[in-house]
Amino acid sequence: MKDQIFSVLQRMGRSFMLPIAVLPAAGILLGIGSSLTNEAMIKTYHLGAILGDGTLLHILLVIMNKVGSAIFDNLPLIFAVGVAIGMAKREKETAALSAMIAFFVMNVSISGVLEITGKILEDGSPAPDVLSGTITSVCGISTLQMGVFGGILVGLGVAALHNRFGKISLPSALSFFGGSRFVPILSTVVYLFVGILMYFIWPVIQNGIYALGGLVTSSGYAGTFLFGIIKRALIPFGLHHVFYLPFWQTAVGGTMTIDGHLIQGAQNIIFAQLASPNTTRFSADAARFFSGEFIFMIFGLPGAALAIYRQAKPEKKKAVGGLLFSAALTSILTGITEPLEFSFLFAAPMLFGIHVILAASAYMAAHILGIAVGLTFSGGLLDLFLFGILQGNAKTNWLLILPAGAVYFLLYYGLFSVLIRSFRLKTPGRLDDPSESESAVSAPSDGCSDPVSAAIVQGLGGFQNISDVDCCATRLRITVHDPAKVREDLLRRTGARGIVQSGQGVQVVYGPKVDVIKSNLEDYLAKTEKSPP
Repeated sequence: MKDQIFSVLQRMGRSFMLPIAVLPAAGILLGIGSSLTNEAMIKTYHLGAILGDGTLLHILLVIMNKVGSAIFDNLPLIFAVGVAIGMAKREKETAALSAMIAFFVMNVSISGVLEITGKILEDGSPAPDVLSGTITSVCGISTLQMGVFGGILVGLGVAALHNRFGKISLPSALSFFGGSRFVPILSTVVYLFVGILMYFIWPVIQNGIYALGGLVTSSGYAGTFLFGIIKRALIPFGLHHVFYLPFWQTAVGGTMTIDGHLIQGAQNIIFAQLASPNTTRFSADAARFFSGEFIFMIFGLPGAALAIYRQAKPEKKKAVGGLLFSAALTSILTGITEPLEFSFLFAAPMLFGIHVILAASAYMAAHILGIAVGLTFSGGLLDLFLFGILQGNAKTNWLLILPAGAVYFLLYYGLFSVLIRSFRLKTPGRLDDPSESESAVSAPSDGCSDPVSAAIVQGLGGFQNISDVDCCATRLRITVHDPAKVREDLLRRTGARGIVQSGQGVQVVYGPKVDVIKSNLEDYLAKTEKSPP
């Protein structure tokens, strides 16, 4: 049961990554567009001739702002399609189309019931007695304010229907509508009734979500610390996306009325404030779920990397130096920390425990200091520039990240150095295994043009043992038939920074290059299937 739950959560986590991957591009467009069209900024730096109203650059920036806003405004639909693609086992394009159809059907059904019961008027606006914020417009449809929960509900449900009925056979007269063509039809019927049902049960769920969000908000700094503990502790299992998403995108992370609109979710609040000309200060209560990441991702973890390097054996410093430098640079620039975290996670779990506590305290410290820097994906230097430096210290308190970061650099460096030395921890560069730093894979004797993919397949127990291949931002996520056939030693030789295995689910951590590795692996598997060795 535990392995089955892990497998489902792993698939959910990777399915969330597709829509989440859209957010950095949208955030950059919104950040640059809103910042450089801000009247106060233009007047302060006397840029009216270049960025003033009516200039070509101003028009372009306004369009960029609107494009970024459009993506955030339509996140429920994006999540519906993205989750369906991620959870579908085959013919993902059919699942995507079915999810889009089901999303519109569900919301139109809800709208119909709202209109029949008098909750909305003929023009689509809420009736005077309706609680403010409970009804919104989604793609021009007046419906219940379900946020990304509505999209996730559609994505998960349609994927389940797709995986269950995607190969159904119908009688000869109806055979054209069999197989994958049956899924959009079935989804339409099912979500017509789901929409009607949601009219009755969503208000109850919504009240529960608001109550949970109020509990989190009222817990103050302790709640922020607990959030940080749980999020970082889930990193080894790859389930942190499942945990933080509700805080970022739903009322669990708080609600705020901005320019007359009720905004739900911490990240949505920050970006709504970013797009609003009336914002004088970003919400530190909303930013509490991510501002602390800049402190330990840009400063703290590089301090840990330096400590690991300094404690390595002299003859191995050159070998591990390149590994640690690239991992630390990735953390600094992009906020992707798994390559660095996995370098000591399994070799010295004590260090990871210390890291979890320090990272959680960084979230709390940022909250205490009133730092309100938004982000699109993770706490790297690019997001700090766009949503901290570019927005100005008066709105974000971003300058406090620098002294706080310096303190955390010293904390990480000092604690890691003392613990590695005192407990003789086997961090990179301190192992006696001569193959410790070996990551390259030699070309096989059969002349294979893709030796890395060949080695990955071998490490996963062979072509016949692989059931499903996918990835998130840093991990190759594989489902295998027989976990006993997986060989971690072979997978590590392909450049893997870490391997997490639970039941039939295998996660192989490669870092930001994983998407290329996944594409190459899929091409290799497709060729192998056509001409098996």
